[in-house]
Amino acid sequence: MSSDKPLVSFRNYSFQYFAQAEPTLKGIDLDIFPGEKILIVGPSGSGKSTLGNCINGLIPFSYKGEATGSVKINGKETSEMSLFELSKTVGTVLQDPDGQFVGLTVAEDIAFSLENQCVLQDEMIETVKRVAQTVDMDHHLLNSPFELSGGQKQRVGLAGVMVDDVELFLFDEPLANLDPATGKTAIDLIDRIGREYNKTVVIIEHRLEDVLYRHVDRIVVIHEGRIVADMNADKLLAEGVLPPLGIREPLYVTALRYCGVKITEDLKPASSGTLNYDRVKDAVRSWYEAQPALPEEEYGEEILRAKNIRFAYNRDNEILKGIDFSIRAGEMVAIVGTNGAGKSTLAKAVCALVKNVSGDFYFEGDCINDLTIKERALHIGYVMQNPNQMICKSMIFDEVALGLKLRGYSEEEIQIRVHEALRTCGLYEMRNWPVSALSFGQKKRVTIASMLALCPKILILDEPTAGQDYYHYTEIMEFLRSLNKSGVTILMITHDMHLMLEYTTRALVVNDGKIIFDGSSVEALTKAEIAEAANLKLTSLHELALRCSISDTQSFIRQFIHYERQIRQKDPA
Repeated sequence: MSSDKPLVSFRNYSFQYFAQAEPTLKGIDLDIFPGEKILIVGPSGSGKSTLGNCINGLIPFSYKGEATGSVKINGKETSEMSLFELSKTVGTVLQDPDGQFVGLTVAEDIAFSLENQCVLQDEMIETVKRVAQTVDMDHHLLNSPFELSGGQKQRVGLAGVMVDDVELFLFDEPLANLDPATGKTAIDLIDRIGREYNKTVVIIEHRLEDVLYRHVDRIVVIHEGRIVADMNADKLLAEGVLPPLGIREPLYVTALRYCGVKITEDLKPASSGTLNYDRVKDAVRSWYEAQPALPEEEYGEEILRAKNIRFAYNRDNEILKGIDFSIRAGEMVAIVGTNGAGKSTLAKAVCALVKNVSGDFYFEGDCINDLTIKERALHIGYVMQNPNQMICKSMIFDEVALGLKLRGYSEEEIQIRVHEALRTCGLYEMRNWPVSALSFGQKKRVTIASMLALCPKILILDEPTAGQDYYHYTEIMEFLRSLNKSGVTILMITHDMHLMLEYTTRALVVNDGKIIFDGSSVEALTKAEIAEAANLKLTSLHELALRCSISDTQSFIRQFIHYERQIRQKDPA
């Protein structure tokens, strides 16, 4: 901390959007000092993004509402500053970098702010090169931003605000669209920029454990528009503030609690790298050794097979390079791998959403190569990551009924099937609502219901929990688990390691258009060579087991998952 005067200061600040009946922020008092690194967490709808928008000036300049109290940047009320003036102090990197790009090339995008300030060309070129080198993007200056990976896009967004030499960097859910390894690299970069350039850093993020991979000075917890905690990470985890609010603790902390360890601040639990393992080792080993043998999972006959699947969007760029796999009825399988590895393309090939696929697909032993999209959808449902890209009707009932209507079912049969699908998805009471009245998670359920109405035996979901807090993540995944138990085979494309561990017993790891591993999800996250190839990272439970002298880390992780599932069944809340 380099100053006694706060860079950002909230005093009894409340804000209510004009379209809302209640204030989103209520009586906020918060100081952020120069050089601090602050993490803001809270469940969806808690007000954390609104708090960020008050810092960067989007409130009051872009989002209108009624504000009371005070927000000051460098001692000056933000309401008395222009958005341009604020942008010289606060630089924002958005959750979706695509919404931030304005240039045709990386160099043009980084230079945008300098061009608006009429900076001389020689100085501009030098600044762009220097900043691009800082974020390791100097070899991509002539690329289009839209050709880049998710992590590279984020680096360009950071470079675009670094050219102004701002004092504070605000990152709004920087990990939401990144695979685990790329997310780890992003946190490294954010940490390095903050330290080396003495910048103030504010991170708004759901993925607490991933952010705590590097030190943060304080964690600010928002719940229902109020700050309910503001303290260092060790103290926050020791006091157990997060789980009752629906915010996931680091996995190793949860495991320690199950083992009967009292989490205290002096255990240094904020990171698996700082934790005092000597003090917890005996309790962890005793818990593990007391666990009973786990039952074997049982599945049905083969339901889906792929043989030598190949696909290319153009002749010079083959995306799928001889894919082979077999899925049994009742399985719940994770499809994982790096961005651009071919995961989503593979799912689309299964559903005939891309043409000119070579190789063979079999459903229940019969070749389905000649079946159309419409015909395959009767057996295999596909749910996209963003429900807004699937929904085309304004009313819930009409959306779920659409597939049945297109297939010529009678009105009576349509009503029976739609109502049954809506009941399964917990949406029956909302059947006559407009889709626009639903939350993102509820819209996702509508898209699942529209697939279920066709009675498919297989459901493929692309990133079913992306951007969800722990409460909504659990809600969606427990719902999918119940579908799976009712007989629906489920395949999920995901970057979420928690999801892999908790809900799938098997993983297909895709890299460069090939399946490089087909086996246990736990094994995929405990073997360094597999995790590295798939841009995953080893789970912290693996490190906990090893540091507690448990050699069979896979067995320890399976016991943790089984134990947690039992606890959840006893106490669903």
